[in-house]
Amino acid sequence: MVTQCPIRPGHRYTYFFNVTGQEGTLWWHAHSSFLRATVHGPLIIRPRLGANAYPFPTRPDGDETTVVLGEWWNAETVPPSGAPADAYTINGKPGDQYGCQGQTTANRIEKFKVRGNSTSLLRIINAALNTAFFFKVAGHTFTVVAADASYTTPYETDVIVVAPGQTVDALMVADASPGCYYMAISSYQSADPPLRPGSYNANITTAVVEYAGAAAPGGQQPPALPEMPELNDTATANRFYTSLTALVRPGRRTVPLAVDTRMFVTVGLGWRPCDPAQTTTPCVPSSSAGGFVQPVAAMNNQSFILPTSLSMLDARHRNTTGGVYTTDFPDTPPVEFDYTNGTGQLLGSSAAALLDPGRPSTKVRSLWYNATVEMVLQNTALVGRESHPMHLHGFNFFVLAQGFGNYDAGAAPEQFNLVNPQERNTVAVPTGGWAVIRFVADNPGMWFMHCHIDSHLAIGLAMVFEVEDGPTSDTALPPPPPDLPQC
Repeated sequence: MVTQCPIRPGHRYTYFFNVTGQEGTLWWHAHSSFLRATVHGPLIIRPRLGANAYPFPTRPDGDETTVVLGEWWNAETVPPSGAPADAYTINGKPGDQYGCQGQTTANRIEKFKVRGNSTSLLRIINAALNTAFFFKVAGHTFTVVAADASYTTPYETDVIVVAPGQTVDALMVADASPGCYYMAISSYQSADPPLRPGSYNANITTAVVEYAGAAAPGGQQPPALPEMPELNDTATANRFYTSLTALVRPGRRTVPLAVDTRMFVTVGLGWRPCDPAQTTTPCVPSSSAGGFVQPVAAMNNQSFILPTSLSMLDARHRNTTGGVYTTDFPDTPPVEFDYTNGTGQLLGSSAAALLDPGRPSTKVRSLWYNATVEMVLQNTALVGRESHPMHLHGFNFFVLAQGFGNYDAGAAPEQFNLVNPQERNTVAVPTGGWAVIRFVADNPGMWFMHCHIDSHLAIGLAMVFEVEDGPTSDTALPPPPPDLPQC
């Protein structure tokens, strides 16, 4: 309902697009309800000149492995389900750490074969609805070479952190003793205070990396599990994210230094009063509220809701935006407060207003074509601190800096990386912290910006950028195709 109405049941639609100037690991997925839990797949764009064109000091030996991380529910994954996943998956399989009745180990564990002393390129995609992951392979290390289809300066690490919506490309040298090794993922639970036990899956999901010839008759020793970080190891997550920088190459885009539009945007969760008899969404008792409440999410105290009668892009094309969306998304929050230290310092009315942003709305921020936008994304602690993977459709952005606590507009710019900041399309805003991104609005249209944790998106953690047409036909939005799905 942002760029199109959903494809209706029993119908089909074909997309045509180009990938000019893009290389690396992306993915496609449904964006209706929670369908992307299973309706997704990799989208790999290789260099036109083959593996020799990779800008890595060490190139893969023709070995590329796509690793899609996901979640599985035994029940239906329909909003507003807050139930934790029954299993995590690697390429659709839960591994051998779960008891799967009637399934042999071979049917439920993915196996990746490698040749001794070869270099493999792992293309890691986090397609999970709600879970960030730590990723390791026992006895092996990685060289990260790309994130979100943007090349990075090679970064050596033994653990990869990937939030929902993100991708990571990493080289792995098969230089261990020939045998079998576990590939493993465990969840990164960023919430502070921690979520209660049972509200998330604390299991480890496994696959096997098997050296060629290692599975000879007579068998091998069982593979060993890598030592995984603690579930709430924010220090490891932050170290990984802040260590990534862009690979600067001639002819590639650089950080724009002049800024046209500055925005300070709070992102976080709140509560709104509810009546269990009048809603099908989770409605829980609250002693502090003196009644029942349900979760709500907001950006700058605006909780987003999708239109229902007409897509936003179609409304813009027809010049009939009335009743579909308004152009008054604010550049700053309505109240300045101690964003990352709870609501105790707020007066009662202010705290209540921030915890409950009121009726959901469909607000956009209009941008002139080619404007440079700088956005500070500030996590809040109104309900609890949590890392939010914020994804922007239609653009890559530069991550200039990130940190913990309240953003300091006087001191933070001294930390800005204006030389080789990482370029990506999804940034994991630190738990109880902030991130600064910068992008050029050179793609006209309606572009969703949202948290890639779908349980947060479903309750309003989103907004939309409306980018105006440029001065030429090449920089203006074309009319919609005649077969565009209608509501």
